[in-house]
Amino acid sequence: MADAFDKSGLDVWTEETRFEVTRERLAQYAAATNDPIPAHAAGDVASPVFAIVPVFQSLMEPALDVVPLSLLGRIVHGEQDFRFHRPIRPGDTLVARGKMTGWVGQENGTAATVYLECRDGAGELVNEQHVTFFVRGFDTGDTVGEAAPPHRFDESLRARDPVATVAQHIDDDQTFRYGPAAGDPMPIHLDEQVARDAGLPGIIAHGLCTMAFTSWAVLTEVAGSDVSRLKRLAVRFAKPVLPGQDLTTRIWRSGTHYAFETTVGDTVVIKDGLAEIEES
Repeated sequence: MADAFDKSGLDVWTEETRFEVTRERLAQYAAATNDPIPAHAAGDVASPVFAIVPVFQSLMEPALDVVPLSLLGRIVHGEQDFRFHRPIRPGDTLVARGKMTGWVGQENGTAATVYLECRDGAGELVNEQHVTFFVRGFDTGDTVGEAAPPHRFDESLRARDPVATVAQHIDDDQTFRYGPAAGDPMPIHLDEQVARDAGLPGIIAHGLCTMAFTSWAVLTEVAGSDVSRLKRLAVRFAKPVLPGQDLTTRIWRSGTHYAFETTVGDTVVIKDGLAEIEES
């Protein structure tokens, strides 16, 4: 069929891209996400979700080899899963590449997974990422290759109180600060008319900006604000967040890790949150 996904594009690495990390860029990203952790604000070390910045160029390219051009407009960012081998620091030269590993057809759309790796100049892994794109309204009718590893929320946790609850606010100008800091120029985050033409209520916050808010909520509450202890951070994007809205992130201890979710009022906007934190 004309809109069939192309299996030959799976497991094909993109060309490597290089990124020079500066203290100024790290501080800019922390400021753009209202990150209160002093080491992040000073640019001494990257906040965790900054890891998307060096790989951004490699993010969408694998999809172009698999997903038909006619369906690209239906793609949304469904899930994000970081695995950290070490924090990013000023002076790092980072080398990134990516590949699409597989997809899962569903009645309401198809979930397609891109795997990204980020290494330092010596070839050592700095972080790995699984990005799940969701192609709305198109079911491939099959399951091919490898999907991202699971990180589902354990519903039994709701029977007890969270270990922490964090209130946060998305500023009215948040998207205009985050876009340049992240290198993400998508117009639905910057142009009211473009966002409305796309069927949105108006400008929406970048999903990864919202994820960055949840990351510092987790770090400050259960990791002593020490990003080096964070080994995995994964979320599912459930609903868009608008500038000016208030977030509430609730965190539960679940065995050896933490589960979390973020709401705006009664609406869940970040779900299936998982944070693996090394004991101090």
